[in-house]
Amino acid sequence: MAATLFSRRYVPLLSHVLGWGLLGYLLFFSQSFGSEIRLPDLFWVRQGIFFCLMVGMFYLNLQVLVPRLLLQDQRSRYIMTLTGVIVGILLILWAVESWFNLPILVHKAFHPDGKGHPKTYGWIQPNMFTILLMLGMSTSLSLLQKWQADANLRLALEQAKTTSELSFLKAQINPHFFFNTLNNIYALTLLDVETAREALHRLSRMMRYVLYDTQTGTTLLSKELAFVSDYIQLMQLRLTDKVTVTLTPPSPLNDRPIAPMLLLPFVENAFKHGVSALHSSQIHIAIQQQQNQLLLDVRNTLFLDKSPSLETGNGIGLTNTRRRLDLLYPGRYALQINEQTPAGEYQVQLTLDLS
Repeated sequence: MAATLFSRRYVPLLSHVLGWGLLGYLLFFSQSFGSEIRLPDLFWVRQGIFFCLMVGMFYLNLQVLVPRLLLQDQRSRYIMTLTGVIVGILLILWAVESWFNLPILVHKAFHPDGKGHPKTYGWIQPNMFTILLMLGMSTSLSLLQKWQADANLRLALEQAKTTSELSFLKAQINPHFFFNTLNNIYALTLLDVETAREALHRLSRMMRYVLYDTQTGTTLLSKELAFVSDYIQLMQLRLTDKVTVTLTPPSPLNDRPIAPMLLLPFVENAFKHGVSALHSSQIHIAIQQQQNQLLLDVRNTLFLDKSPSLETGNGIGLTNTRRRLDLLYPGRYALQINEQTPAGEYQVQLTLDLS
């Protein structure tokens, strides 16, 4: 985290410092090495003025001209303004050279005997090359910054959309579950008050989990499994002896973060479609771990008068769980649905990468 903050704050600044250091070396030091000729002091003043003009032009183009003109589809104004800046810089350099009488002074430094004629515009070609190079670099950098800003904005919008959608999906799942559970407890109050009290106590513990342990976006696998176990025990309170429910938790348990209430809809679907008041039925829930993978296998007795398919929209929770998996674990999960096994069962297998 600290390295990321350092790179964001200081790497761009360091790049600018190194770039201007290189230009300063080319303008000042490279021209004084490998030669016994001593250029006049006013020449280095002129180079300093040229260096300052390059810095000003670079940031003017980077911060003002490209963002406000070129990127706003005002290309004609941009080209005219840039042409005016280049002409202005050349006029300033010509005025400085004329004021300092640099053509004559430089000519004397190279020709002490006084032969030849001073070249008044001897530096216009390298000046133009440096000017165009600085403009090209600043324009490219400004376009790169615009591209990065747009990419960051798109990423932020996508994350905000995903977060909003996940919150909406989770808000749908919770009322759906509690609506069914309250119906079960209501039915229990008509038969066994003491059992209904136990159910309310278990439900309150589950509500605390939903309200306080799932607000960060992830929860521990152990807490999620405890929540599923509470749900199963709560559902068993109203089941008859015709229903056999088995839960096989992972052993040993390797606690890892997981999206909250992700496993519940598959278990809830088994109870919704795998229970009959007239016929014997079975619900098997097995949860295993293999390194970073979580394997969920839910099987329930298949009754032809019920359609437990995930694709046909049986319940808000199952449909939203598929969508939550797409958002939270893209490319990191496999969901297999067998609507009728050879044993006459409906089977859901979820493989989830928790790494």
